[in-house]
Amino acid sequence: MVRKWEIIESKNRFYCDGRCLTGRNIGVFILALVLIIVTSGLFFAFDCPYLANRLHPAIPVFAAIIFLTVICFIFRTACSDPGILPRGTSDEILYLERSNVSNSPQSVALPGRTIEVQMSSGHVIQLKFCSTCKIFRPPRVSHCSLCDACIANFDHHCPWVGNCVGLRNYRYFYLFLFSLSILCAYIFAFNITHVVLRAQEKPSFIDAIRDTPATVVEAIICFFSIWSIVGLWGYHTYLICRSITTNEDIKNTWNASRPGMTMKNPYSKGHSCLNCFSILCGPLPPSFLNLRAIVKPDDHINMTRNAMMNTNNAQDLIRYQHEENRRTNNNRVYTTMTHPYSERKQNSYPPRDYV
Repeated sequence: MVRKWEIIESKNRFYCDGRCLTGRNIGVFILALVLIIVTSGLFFAFDCPYLANRLHPAIPVFAAIIFLTVICFIFRTACSDPGILPRGTSDEILYLERSNVSNSPQSVALPGRTIEVQMSSGHVIQLKFCSTCKIFRPPRVSHCSLCDACIANFDHHCPWVGNCVGLRNYRYFYLFLFSLSILCAYIFAFNITHVVLRAQEKPSFIDAIRDTPATVVEAIICFFSIWSIVGLWGYHTYLICRSITTNEDIKNTWNASRPGMTMKNPYSKGHSCLNCFSILCGPLPPSFLNLRAIVKPDDHINMTRNAMMNTNNAQDLIRYQHEENRRTNNNRVYTTMTHPYSERKQNSYPPRDYV
């Protein structure tokens, strides 16, 4: 019995029988996890007993709650499907190649092709063909070279979580930054408090520092970390209020002006509070891949791909596709009367914004 995650083409790592996935390189993610656990562990071991006895016993309780929240959100971000889109099937690629040849005698190669679609908001957007995934990328979709996959609502590939940040894990990434900012500020504030209280009991401030070396180490780590963490959280708060992604902000997608028109963000709800509520509290779509679906042996016969992509071998290619597999490809259900890339299908199917 073979499941879909075992034969999927990407650079991701899969765990727990396809329930979890991460990027290929997770070394920086492990480093970030070690820093969080070690710093928090030093705080619980060397600061909390003194602070709970001297100030209030609730101090370690709140620290534990914040620490567990950070751990939950970093794993939720790192081990979630960010919104990987399925690659084009053999039937779809063959149809695109055939239509590309028949539509124009001077047709452009598929990797250089673009098509224009009009969104429900009236915006006209160009969809570029992804030469790796063999699909026309929908709006806000970008191909991540590190994961080797097209990601819906692609924000960026974050090495600190070892995964792409996209449609299905962006809110967890934001909440991870928020909770980590609170944890750093919390530990740093009580590090200073601990040293000050110790200094009151010692002849000099230097003696207090000598008695609390672990506290000094924690304070140094938090001091150099808090600026980047809080700054990154503030930046993503700004992006959420505008309802744009990091990728769109870097490319200045919705501020660029074209002759005769100014591009406005069609995904904004018109108010920062509505944008925040939509992104952080709105419903999340299921995975586009259905990684744990069972694949029949005949559905993934490993034939020579270059030969299958040749338009001269059309009948041989289709012969290896079951009738059920031709009607339902990659969780996209089509009828047998209309091809998914035909003009009739494009006109009748409402455009999806992937938000």
